[in-house]
Amino acid sequence: MPKYWNPCTFLPRRLQIVASLTGFVLFCIIFLGTSSSDQYDPYLKDVPYGPKIQSGAHQAIDAAHQAVEHIPSLPKNVPAAPGWLNPFKAPAHSPPPEQANSTNGEASWYSDWKWLSPFSSSVTLDEERSVLPPEKNRPPIYTYFDISDHKKDDKRQAAEKELLEIWRRAWWAKGFKPVVLGQPEANNNPQYRTLMGMELEKEMEFELQRWLAWQSMGTGILCNWLAVPMEAYDDPLLSFLRRGEYPNLMRYGGLDNGLFVGGKDAIDGVVKAALSNPDIQKKKSIFDAVPSKSFTTDKNHDGIAFYSASNIKSKYSKVQKKLETDDTRVEGLVDLARLINSHLHTTWQNTFSSGIAVLKPLPQHTSTLIAPAIDLARNLTQCSLSPEPSSCPPNLYSCTPCVASSDMRISTPPIFRNTSSVFTIATVPHPYTVLALTHSTPTLDLRFVRRKTDRDTWILAATKELLGTGLSSFSRLVSLKDVVASDFSAPRTLWLTAEEIAQPTLSEEQVQELDWNLGFTIPRTPTPNGRSETPVPGPERRPPPPKQDFEGPEPSEKELEQEQAILTASRFALQGKSPDGKGRSWGKAPEGPDVKAVTAGVEAWNLADTETWKFVRAYGARKAMERAKWEEDEEEFLGKGVIGRWVDKVI
Repeated sequence: MPKYWNPCTFLPRRLQIVASLTGFVLFCIIFLGTSSSDQYDPYLKDVPYGPKIQSGAHQAIDAAHQAVEHIPSLPKNVPAAPGWLNPFKAPAHSPPPEQANSTNGEASWYSDWKWLSPFSSSVTLDEERSVLPPEKNRPPIYTYFDISDHKKDDKRQAAEKELLEIWRRAWWAKGFKPVVLGQPEANNNPQYRTLMGMELEKEMEFELQRWLAWQSMGTGILCNWLAVPMEAYDDPLLSFLRRGEYPNLMRYGGLDNGLFVGGKDAIDGVVKAALSNPDIQKKKSIFDAVPSKSFTTDKNHDGIAFYSASNIKSKYSKVQKKLETDDTRVEGLVDLARLINSHLHTTWQNTFSSGIAVLKPLPQHTSTLIAPAIDLARNLTQCSLSPEPSSCPPNLYSCTPCVASSDMRISTPPIFRNTSSVFTIATVPHPYTVLALTHSTPTLDLRFVRRKTDRDTWILAATKELLGTGLSSFSRLVSLKDVVASDFSAPRTLWLTAEEIAQPTLSEEQVQELDWNLGFTIPRTPTPNGRSETPVPGPERRPPPPKQDFEGPEPSEKELEQEQAILTASRFALQGKSPDGKGRSWGKAPEGPDVKAVTAGVEAWNLADTETWKFVRAYGARKAMERAKWEEDEEEFLGKGVIGRWVDKVI
């Protein structure tokens, strides 16, 4: 046996190392890890031992807690330190700056070409801002209206103003910016003094004033205020006019002086040629005063209906008869306004020959939620008042008048179908509303949401047929956004948020906004449809509510009342209020959960449904703001002020 025997030599080398380390740790624990107050070296009395170390540690921790409690909190929104202080810090993207006019109510948006990103926050770095497609450029379309004629009485001015409003509404719905010109624009033209020194025929003087006013605006479209777009949004002529590129000065055969398009140089050339014509005193039309080669004539004008004197005389005898005499002229103008609005409504109905679809993806508990959309659809299927119900617009040789057609079909499909002949009205609820309705409870808590509910049920149900069942809810967002805001789908669909529309019918303000989206006045009350049937009161002639398109019993009155109560409570919850609608915020238990925390949790649990709801809300808010801003800019030119252009000549 060797002099120094090591029992570990019988073990492999790696186990020798492990055994040695284990023995060393056990030795330290046994001989160095324990101590007591009565066993210590007196020469080391100042060195802290076990209990002293533990007591000191507790005191240090308590002192640290007290110090933290007394540290003042840092102010919010502290600007970040400049990046040059830490050159090794990783770079971070900054959120895009806020754009002008990008907020309306609680909705905010950012217009960018990246609007088809699944989640807007990836672009805006802000959960509340939605990315919308850039606003379409609305080319201006001008009309000349002599609103300074103070000899007209109030009734005639009101009737003509209604016709002008129909013209503005129709062109706005087709993607244009209607602008009403008058005497002030003509006066601003330097060549107006040349015109004033001439003795011209009344018709020719009015025509030149119209062209001088157009010339002062530069370029664009000049339209008679009785010429309105009377075709679908994607009509070839309307699509050409929306491009805003007019290489030649064009007129349209069959429309007489109803529509001109051209550039600045061409307009200047026509005005100068007309004013320099030595025989202009004998002319009655701009076409007679300038060379024929000044215009390029296009025979394609099917998208425009011009209610000229000749068309009214040949096609609408009842209206013409009233316009012939001074005593009934105002009644004739009122009937003409009703006739044009009726034709606009009829053309819209003919465009969507397959009817109206009111989207209802979760049919079991959402009857009250889509009630305003059903009421709107029933109004759209009615016939507008018209002095000649069986007539067609002057640009259409044949149509299906509302009087001769069967009622438009209203359906409530549980899925979205991308059909061009169907107009779809979709009501998008907030995910909080979806969960509250589907589980029949006015209040939610995060534990219930996390354990008992499914994610993104609305978007999965709505796009089941369009995209199949294999895609995730996140993958469906791009397609759904395209359906809401693309050039093809936007004129064929109407998207509303459930919490922002009035119940059980839309408010008058909301319906007026839809008038401008559709281009005609929607019937407000049930009206006779003009059929030769036994006279009955108006409400009996209104189309009945549609039958549900899914299997299952119709909801009872009690269930509908419960749905209404839940919908009202959900609207209050999203506003941070208690279910009874009082202004106070919810407290914590036992009164109820923190509503802001619950809604934030629901939105985090349903990211795709939340993104859809915010996108639809922002898209509708931006459309309303765009029109409101345009109305504000044009208001002073329409005689709506205290001193308006109605009395311009008097002053």
